[in-house]
Amino acid sequence: MKGVLAAAALGFLFTMFGTPLAIRLLVRRGYGQFIRDDGPSAHHTKRGTPTMGGAVIIVATLIAYFGSHLLTSHHFTASGMLVLALMTGLGFVGFMDDWLKVSRQRSLGLRARTKIAGQSLVAVGFAILGLRFPDEHGLTPVSLHFSVVRDTSISLPVVLVIVWVFLMIAATSNGVNLTDGLDGLATGTSVMTFAAYILIGVWEFGQGCWVNPGPKCYDVRDPLDLAVVAAALMGACFGFLWWNASPAKIFMGDTGSLALGGALSGLAITSRTQGLLALLGGLFVIITLSVILQVGYFKLTRGKRIFRMAPLQHHFELIGWGEVTIVIRFWIIAGLCVASGLGLFYGAWVSA
Repeated sequence: MKGVLAAAALGFLFTMFGTPLAIRLLVRRGYGQFIRDDGPSAHHTKRGTPTMGGAVIIVATLIAYFGSHLLTSHHFTASGMLVLALMTGLGFVGFMDDWLKVSRQRSLGLRARTKIAGQSLVAVGFAILGLRFPDEHGLTPVSLHFSVVRDTSISLPVVLVIVWVFLMIAATSNGVNLTDGLDGLATGTSVMTFAAYILIGVWEFGQGCWVNPGPKCYDVRDPLDLAVVAAALMGACFGFLWWNASPAKIFMGDTGSLALGGALSGLAITSRTQGLLALLGGLFVIITLSVILQVGYFKLTRGKRIFRMAPLQHHFELIGWGEVTIVIRFWIIAGLCVASGLGLFYGAWVSA
């Protein structure tokens, strides 16, 4: 538990006091956000706000994780390192996308195919490496079994596991990316979801089959270290939120949204809670579905729309809701999803 607390504190302190330095550096270099003309008019005042702030979150998370291990003298684990590598790899893809946007002063960065190719390379690498590195109990970071709140009896071939892991990572990273449209919305939602994974990791460690054997125990590799990773991410997002909340002094950009989405999916996969992620990250799911519905309905009806604009948060902007009102209400929805997910996780353990 000392490692969890240390990681959360270090992540928070680094972004809290390091983000202003990043803001000054980005302003000096002119790396400001480009705003689309077809978006809500209120967003035009945000033009030029420093972006790529997700790099601060990534660096803070890495410092917090490694610093926590140095302070507690605990060993690094394969599961923790793989989740961090997934976060960093997707963050690099997002950084290239952001850099092209600010350098060209256009809202278009990487081409869709190039972006998907980058995400695929990182995700497939994570899946392949995750099926290696068994511990003394024979557990690997990535399981061959499909999981909801723990591994089920559904076993998949290696190829299908790799495809499924890729789909999860792509869906989650793009879901967080779509949610990152209002000041503090994705950051605050991520704080709550990572906090849930701290509790899940600590609980799985305490109820691990090598600690507390029985019908309710969990077969998860390195659950406590996954809690340390989640704590580092939560602390880093919490400190960044101070500067990212309305009116935002800095945006995380695709650098941060892809990295956070990758970290969430990595935690879900390695903690054997793949299905549960859809509920814990319920707000990300709702916002992603709003885009899918909007695009599908537009094509089927040849130009008609369900929402005034997608993703969903911009629909509410266009019908007159204030930005802060939308963010707070969406945070409430996110909190309810996280609470429901944790309730389901605990309920499944009680009834196991």
